[in-house]
Amino acid sequence: MLETIFTGAISGGAILLGALLGLCFKCNHKMIAAITAFGAGVLISALSIDLMNEGFEQSKEPFMMGFSFFGGALAFVLGDYFIDKHGGKFRKSSHGMEQNLQSDDPEESSGGAIFLGTLLDGIPESFVVGAAVVTGGAGGLIFIVAVFLSNLPEGMAGTVSMKMAGMSTRNIVLLWLGTLVVTVLSAIGGYLFLGHASPAVNASVMAFASGAILAMLCDTMIPEAFKFGGRFVALITVAGFLLAFMLSKV
Repeated sequence: MLETIFTGAISGGAILLGALLGLCFKCNHKMIAAITAFGAGVLISALSIDLMNEGFEQSKEPFMMGFSFFGGALAFVLGDYFIDKHGGKFRKSSHGMEQNLQSDDPEESSGGAIFLGTLLDGIPESFVVGAAVVTGGAGGLIFIVAVFLSNLPEGMAGTVSMKMAGMSTRNIVLLWLGTLVVTVLSAIGGYLFLGHASPAVNASVMAFASGAILAMLCDTMIPEAFKFGGRFVALITVAGFLLAFMLSKV
C-alpha cells in the first residue's frame, strides 16, 4: 500500500511540479511541446503493448476488450466536451494565454472547469498506476514514467491558462494540490480494486482506461505538441515509443 501511495504521488506530483515551474519561470512552448511529444510516445507504447496486451492475455475476450476500450474513449470525449462548454477548454493548452487575453468573457476560462478537466484526464491514468503496482514488472514502471511525462507539461500549460484567467497563485497551488490528492486516492483505488478482482474485470478496466487515455492523447497532447513543436515532434514521439518498447522487452 505504501508503494502505491508513493507511486501515485510521484506520477500525480508531476502536475504540481509542472505548475510550480509554470509559476516560477516563463514557459518555453517548444520545450513543453517536446516533453509532451515524448510523453505521448511512451504512453502509446504503454497502453498498446502493456495494458491492452496484458488485458487480452488475462481475459481472452477481444469483443469485451473492444467494448470497454471504446467505452473509455467515449466517456473521455463526452466529459471533455461538457467541461470545454463550461470554461475548461484552455486547461491543457499553452496558447490559452493568448486566447484569454483576446476574450471579453471572464467565465470563458474557469478555474473550476480546468480542475475538473484535469481530473478527467488524471483519474484513469492514476487508477491504472495503482494496478501497475499490483502487476509489477517493466510494463508497470514504463506506464508510471509515461504518466509522469504527460502530467508535467499539463501542469505547466494549465498554470499559464489559470494565471491569465485571473486566478491567484494561492488558488492555483491549492487546485493542483487537490488534483494530487485525488490522483493518489485513484491509485489506491486501482491497487485495491484490481488486486482482488477477477481477470475479466481487470482486463475491462485496463481497456477502459486505455481508451480514455488514447482519446486524451489524440484530443490534446499530440495536437498541442505539433502546433508548438512543428513536424519534428513526430520524431520525438517515435523516440518515446521506441524507448518504452525497448525497455519493456529488455
